[in-house]
Amino acid sequence: MMISKLITTEAEYRAAMARIKAIFSAKPGTRKGDELDLLVTLVEAYENKAFPIDLPDPITAIRFRMEQDGLKAKDLIPYIGSASKVSEVLAGKRSLSLTMMRNVRDGLGIPAEVLLKEPKTKLHGYRRAKRGNMLRHTPAASGRKLVRQNA
Repeated sequence: MMISKLITTEAEYRAAMARIKAIFSAKPGTRKGDELDLLVTLVEAYENKAFPIDLPDPITAIRFRMEQDGLKAKDLIPYIGSASKVSEVLAGKRSLSLTMMRNVRDGLGIPAEVLLKEPKTKLHGYRRAKRGNMLRHTPAASGRKLVRQNA
């Protein structure tokens, strides 16, 4: 396979993958080794563009790190605050403050870009309305909408 440009189509991608498989054991510094390095770089660029992987939700990232490191909710107190704050954050009832984000970044090594991302589930708040009715935020296709419910 002669490399003359970036990989831009599925067919070029499949051909490059087939060539990588064929020369996978090439020794570094050889012509085939250089071709392998170039192909792998081109395939990686194509995959990043064609199949982007979104950053995880902040709470998902924190839970994943907890699982990886065998941490319990109480282990997050030094980074997030009191046990009740940790519980509220993990339940999606409280957003991470900037200080919490810095502490979690420094203490658990979760990138700031992940912690700054908007959570997948919006925080749902309840407010008392006049005459004992409740106004509840509900997700809608075009944003949030207030729905009146009798209390």
